[in-house]
Amino acid sequence: MVVDTGGVVSVPSSESQGSDALAITRGGGPVAVAQALKDAAAAGLPALIERQAASAVEEALAIIFVVDGQAGVNASDLDIAEWLRKKHSNKFITLAVNKCESPVKGLLQAADFWCLGFTPIPVSAISGTGTGDLLDDVCAHLTSLEMRDDLDNKEKERLAIAIIGKPNVGKSSILNALVGEERTIVSPVSGTTRDAIDTEFTGPNGKLFQLIDTAGIRRRAAVAAAGSKTESLSVNRALQAIRRSDVVALVIDAMDCVTEQDYKLAEIIEKEGKACIIVVNKWDTIPDKNSKTTVYYEDDVREKLRVLYWAPIVYTSATNNQRIYRILEVATNAGEERCKRISTAILNQVVQEAVSLRQPPTTRGGKKGRIYYCTQAAIRPPTFVFFVNDAKLFPEDYRKYVHKHLRQNVGFPGTPIRLLWRSKTKPERAHSKTGSSEASRMMAAT
Repeated sequence: MVVDTGGVVSVPSSESQGSDALAITRGGGPVAVAQALKDAAAAGLPALIERQAASAVEEALAIIFVVDGQAGVNASDLDIAEWLRKKHSNKFITLAVNKCESPVKGLLQAADFWCLGFTPIPVSAISGTGTGDLLDDVCAHLTSLEMRDDLDNKEKERLAIAIIGKPNVGKSSILNALVGEERTIVSPVSGTTRDAIDTEFTGPNGKLFQLIDTAGIRRRAAVAAAGSKTESLSVNRALQAIRRSDVVALVIDAMDCVTEQDYKLAEIIEKEGKACIIVVNKWDTIPDKNSKTTVYYEDDVREKLRVLYWAPIVYTSATNNQRIYRILEVATNAGEERCKRISTAILNQVVQEAVSLRQPPTTRGGKKGRIYYCTQAAIRPPTFVFFVNDAKLFPEDYRKYVHKHLRQNVGFPGTPIRLLWRSKTKPERAHSKTGSSEASRMMAAT
């Protein structure tokens, strides 16, 4: 497992140095970039990045120390090298001199870094030159994993939860509260989380979880207007996190309630067939709460997120740790429902009850829909196939009625379900029609 860290920098002493050191980009021109640098320095982002990098080094078995071959040795490289030698001399450290595209000049560039006390390996991330030697050097000092079978079993038992939402709704704060430590950077500066960050931990009940913290997803028009390629890539990575998760935690701000962007995210979750829970974060900011506040708020959420009417709602406050572990409990139940199977006998009993309460409509020609039987064809999400005489005889409103009746009697809270309608094939009748038409053509020809 390779862990990429943020650049180890210090708070810039001047505006020109800060622009190079922090490398914060934002749409809107130089004025917006300068304001972003001030916001980052005020929020202490450089110190937070260094803290996360130090935590990654503490947990690592091997360290790849990356330097800039074209810029040469600078004071930061010397400080980092001294820190690695003093604090982490027990770990194997590989010095990768990046941006060495030229085979001949790259060797000369790498030779300048012998002063750091490590063997430099010239590499080029753009062309891939030297990356094979770098990988061999790192893997040669890593011990093989003997318990591979156990890891595969844990992989199957692990529940992947993607934390999705708009910027600054508290996604990273929720992850840190669940894990019990600062695994991701929390800052008032919007856009701190750039990539989907996976964190594995064991919950209070001993179950293994994989939490995926994602970047805040803004409206497509806002992303396009900002002109930031980094943000568009971050949004794509967040959408990929939805696809590779088992359960999606859609986080909304309690003060903002449900917005148009939240509804669009809900549509994506339902389309992907993922189990989902709605997390109303910052519940402590709601003033003058009483016994009916939750009821009114839930009615509002259900009205605006009709596509997720089956998703349970959890009211939390990440800063105060209020009902934070309730998220894991509800997500676990939703994940189990997504993998649940119903026997064909029970399923058909429910379907027969639905038909007896409301018969399929009859067409003007006197044709009436008939359900022969139903069976569950798949899980993740649960998919049910209805074998009928003609699927066209079942309008959309009747299909919604069967869908609702199935949920009320079978369950599946927290996960979408799919209903497929299959018409009965009649090959013999089709064959007889073909034969009669051929006979008619022969008689006409005669």
